Amino acid sequence: MSATSPATPGLLWQPTQESARLTRIADFAAWVARRRGLSFGDPVDYDTLWRWSVEHLDQFWGDLADWTGVLPGVLDELVLTRREMPGAVWFPGATLNYAQQALKHSGEHPALVAVAEDTDPVEISWTDLRAQVGAFAATLRRLGVRPGDRVAGYLNNVPEAVVAFLGAASIGAVWASCAPDFGTRSVLDRLEQIEPVVLVAVDGYRFNGKEFDRREIVAELRAALPSVRTTIVVGRLHADEVPQGALSWAEAVGDPQEPLFEQLSFDHPLWIVYSSGTTGLPKGIVHGHGGVVLEQLKQAGLHMEVGNGDRFSWYASTAWIMWNVALSALVCGATLVIYDGAPAYPSVDAQFALAERTKLTHLGTSAAYLAACEKAGIRPGETHDLAALRFVGSTGSPLPASTYSWVYEAVRTEVLLGSFSGGTDVATSFLGASMLLPVTAGELQRPLLGVAAASWDEQGQPVLSELGELVVTEPMPSMPLSFWNDPDGSRYREAYFEPWPGVWRHGDWLEITERGTYVIAGRSDSTLNRGGVRMGTADIYAAVESIPAVTDCVVLGLEQRDGGYWMPLFVELAQGEELTEELDWEIRATIRTQASPRHVPDEIIVVPGIPHTRTGKRLEVPLKRLFQGVAPDRALNLGAVDNADLIEHFIRMALERGSDAK
Repeated sequence: MSATSPATPGLLWQPTQESARLTRIADFAAWVARRRGLSFGDPVDYDTLWRWSVEHLDQFWGDLADWTGVLPGVLDELVLTRREMPGAVWFPGATLNYAQQALKHSGEHPALVAVAEDTDPVEISWTDLRAQVGAFAATLRRLGVRPGDRVAGYLNNVPEAVVAFLGAASIGAVWASCAPDFGTRSVLDRLEQIEPVVLVAVDGYRFNGKEFDRREIVAELRAALPSVRTTIVVGRLHADEVPQGALSWAEAVGDPQEPLFEQLSFDHPLWIVYSSGTTGLPKGIVHGHGGVVLEQLKQAGLHMEVGNGDRFSWYASTAWIMWNVALSALVCGATLVIYDGAPAYPSVDAQFALAERTKLTHLGTSAAYLAACEKAGIRPGETHDLAALRFVGSTGSPLPASTYSWVYEAVRTEVLLGSFSGGTDVATSFLGASMLLPVTAGELQRPLLGVAAASWDEQGQPVLSELGELVVTEPMPSMPLSFWNDPDGSRYREAYFEPWPGVWRHGDWLEITERGTYVIAGRSDSTLNRGGVRMGTADIYAAVESIPAVTDCVVLGLEQRDGGYWMPLFVELAQGEELTEELDWEIRATIRTQASPRHVPDEIIVVPGIPHTRTGKRLEVPLKRLFQGVAPDRALNLGAVDNADLIEHFIRMALERGSDAK
């Protein structure tokens, strides 16, 4: 593989023929070609392979299950017996267990490396991880936990969270988790719905150099969750204190043993993850063992090239789906490096320091973090030994084109920069990267294998080189089994299958370029619409984020009662900066040049900060609802916001405007 600067605009990297032939995805394609008498080219042509994977879903998913050894020998006609959305039926009669797939390796090689702000890295071997999972599972069985019961975690990104999840999965219990930065009400909004029988809770945590005691919140949770029969306490700040009636973590894993794995149906519930909950109670999204196993083997194994001997980390909290996705390292036989702490502590290069310290081959993070590194002007490739690093992953929001270039200029030329777009909804990505394809600044390479992604206009027709709705026209095995407490499936259908029954509408604006690359332009429910022209917000953010004086921003598009349209840009300025006439002009000129004149806001307003969801997404829709006159308690759920105090400022601004919007 090689960095490059050929004729195609924005081309940053492309594989060589030799490097393409040495990939895991090429090995899989060759195996399929031999088995089925097909040809995908030499080296493999990704588009040909992708078309086969979506036109012959049964063959693709059956072959992946066979090639990986998860479900060998399943006949094509028994892979997808009902090809509908929602309600697809995958691998009926087949049995497996996610935890068994994640723990199929053994030996003294590290399975986990745990790193925290205040401690040296701790390695846990495959043998020790298996023994701890077996011990925890035995404790759950002793407590009467049965398949289908819910086990909940109130945990930070620590080894105990991995062990507890795998232990619950091994016996067929259903896992759910909240991060300990959630307050009592936010946790209860999620856990009251699912009635867990066991709560695994941390007594506190350290973040950004500070300690946060959570003993009082844990006590409140125990009192408010009558379904919880047993609480298991993980001592991080007060290891010697165990509340009356609770178990210590040491007791829960005190009898190391080989795990026993319940053999479960392909669609047996694995975990419950939650929507952001910014406009109401979070929705509990249920995924199954089999679908998650296959998706993780596909996304991590084929698209990120994760395998034995690799070291993989993706910065995440236990409340973000990327924590779940990161576990795919174990499923692929790689070492999972987990980090407990702030993303930029003690300095903005913290994640690259982690990569050097633990010799990461794969570093995943958020687009916001990479953009912050670019804005800070750091050059990690010069200050850190990143020789082992082959892959840098980004997700959470669109990655600006300039940040793509920064990665190749300032981090390492010999990496695959993979920008991925998917969601909690499917526990994987729709669009992403492949070592078979070139990397172009600001663009996602292609849909992942098995993902029939398209861009549709309002009439449900495919569009090219213009904004349309991101849709998926064929089922995926990791699509939700259901929403929790949605017995007739009505909330599930309303969320994804309107206005086109049988077609998944994800809620993102997508442009497919003439070169076949993909550009996400923001959420379609926060669309800007000036003079009848629809625009995504991502172009504005990419432009403004290139200005050092601006720390963060959010833009809203508001239809006025008099038929007009108001498009304010709210900006958080760097310390010591003021919105002078010169800076106002610079912001407008940058947007006009990098996006278009139509993208230039009507007004630029300085705010003390920009609120986000707890997974880092801008609150475009809830803030728009505030300015449209919706009552704050109906416009958004403060418990789902990273800094609720910032909302008060927006509420006051909305009231001062007299709710002039529709």
